[in-house]
Amino acid sequence: MKGLIQRVSKASVTVDGVVTGAIDHGILLLLGVEKDDDQASAEKLLKKVLGYRIFSDSEGKMNLNLQQVGGGLLVVSQFTLVADTKKGTRPGFSKGATPEQGEALYDYFVKQAHIQHPLVEIGRFGADMKVELLNDGPVTFLLEV
Repeated sequence: MKGLIQRVSKASVTVDGVVTGAIDHGILLLLGVEKDDDQASAEKLLKKVLGYRIFSDSEGKMNLNLQQVGGGLLVVSQFTLVADTKKGTRPGFSKGATPEQGEALYDYFVKQAHIQHPLVEIGRFGADMKVELLNDGPVTFLLEV
């Protein structure tokens, strides 16, 4: 499972002209599910996302995590994140989960996120989404479990 996290001042996702999720200060998470992932993978990644210290403390050092700053978490499914790009000029998707498995693990991840964090917003799995963000820093990390 892969998660591309971006520290944002604000972010939103829109599907068919309707905003399905929006946050102010927090993390935009693009979530990619691979075929070998399971609920344990989702739990491990969520723990890492919530605990990853990417927010500045009073001295300007990245020592605070999402929960410590009370930021929002916007979770967006991102199938292309698991693409194999090592060869050629066309991505391969053989490592990606099936749509059914991907949606089940995305839903599980979101459910667990709601239990563990008070400010969780989401996109819509499998939809054509328009994501807007104001990256703060810019600060972006690829997390893998």
